[in-house]
Amino acid sequence: MLRWRRPAAGTVREGDAWLWRWSDAAVMAVVNVTPDSFSDGGRTLISEAAVAAGAAAHRAGAAVIDVGGASSRPGAEPVPVEVELERVVPVLRGLRAACPEARLSVDTSQAEVAAAAIAAGAGLVNDMSGLRDAELRRVCADAGVPAVLGHCRGSPRTMQLEVHFDDVVQEVSDELLAAARRALEAGVPSLVLDPGLGFGKRLEHNRELLRATDRLAALGFPLLVGASRKGSLGRVAGEPRPERRDAASIAAHLAAVSRGAALVRAHDARGHVQALAVWRWLHD
Repeated sequence: MLRWRRPAAGTVREGDAWLWRWSDAAVMAVVNVTPDSFSDGGRTLISEAAVAAGAAAHRAGAAVIDVGGASSRPGAEPVPVEVELERVVPVLRGLRAACPEARLSVDTSQAEVAAAAIAAGAGLVNDMSGLRDAELRRVCADAGVPAVLGHCRGSPRTMQLEVHFDDVVQEVSDELLAAARRALEAGVPSLVLDPGLGFGKRLEHNRELLRATDRLAALGFPLLVGASRKGSLGRVAGEPRPERRDAASIAAHLAAVSRGAALVRAHDARGHVQALAVWRWLHD
């Protein structure tokens, strides 16, 4: 369950809150509006193409459409606020007009971008840095919208330079819970946790986190797993091209769902929705 303190698409009012309840794993569809996306090379950089991609994912059954205007690939440089705004705001407005009932999310670590995105129709903030920025926590709290707290040490530019964990599952769990406490104390109404596969982790760390999905899902918050097209899957599957890793992504996500993941973040929304439908049918 996620809770809003304001009306939001795809929610039901209960008392003074608006809720989204779901019982099976749901798909968060990725819409990148960046020229240097690792997964699609900027094919949805033009707003019209990005709106069309998001609308298609919604029609395919994705529960959330996640729009991002800054690449999170390892080594990526920060994107100026004004550039990120120019990328994501028109797409969110277009998606809200085309799919008024869709749940929209903005993938950002910048408070100004989050505020403008919420005004443009986003009802969820997805931050790979775990709302590390106090101003971003304030934006979510003041707007009464939930957030996805991702785990990442450092920034995309620095996160893979010095990677060290003594116990990756325990350390990620502890750091996510600390981030959740900060967010809740700031007034953010509801949270999803994301262990941040590929963000400041090595191949073996990603495997340990996926294998420990049940432990992470037991932390008390809905768990999102985002392995889609990640380089670690490419190394395991022997596929250097990210756009050809959808089968590997589905395999990793079904394993996570079987261990309690509530959301999977995917580039191939249609394939994931179909795979989850069959998985549910087999497990009913």
